[in-house]
Amino acid sequence: MELELYGADEKFCCKLDQEDALLGSYPVDNGCRIHVIDHSGARLGEYEDVSKVEKYRISQEAYDQRQDSVRSFLKRSKLGQYNKEEQAQREAETTQRLREEQEQASAIPVGSRCEVQVPGQPPRRGTVMYVGPTDFKPGHWIGVRYDEPLGKNDGSVNGKHYFECPAKYGAFVKPSVVTVGDFPEEDYGLDEM
Repeated sequence: MELELYGADEKFCCKLDQEDALLGSYPVDNGCRIHVIDHSGARLGEYEDVSKVEKYRISQEAYDQRQDSVRSFLKRSKLGQYNKEEQAQREAETTQRLREEQEQASAIPVGSRCEVQVPGQPPRRGTVMYVGPTDFKPGHWIGVRYDEPLGKNDGSVNGKHYFECPAKYGAFVKPSVVTVGDFPEEDYGLDEM
């Protein structure tokens, strides 16, 4: 490829053809532009349609036979899915966490007042509107209608309605951050204005 320098008035200044020269050694100023001429023979958009690019394919059996692959390294090192003990431990931890979540969620009745304390955020008050599993993420979730528009949704996620509330008043949180109790709506005295 060739590089050409054009001035602010669009007049040709010089070619940038010294391989070891720094850009500052050329008369570059504000408003200048560098024009690139590509001699590689590539056409514009030639590599955008990847269906035209021939791909190398290997069967699973042939890949399993290779000794220089990521899969063989993981098997030799007993990492990831090839470490049965770690997989079993991870599954046991997940099962235990889900069991604890379900126990916490079962202690939170729908319709009760609550305070949500997510780490790094101020406490928010609202009403529990939904308790249970969801389609958007695994585990048990608590659907809360906040007293103020501090939420992320209207009680629905990905088109599925779990409860009804105005937009930006609803949120789904984990049971561990919900405290049920006598949390009346806060009165900021804004009605008197």
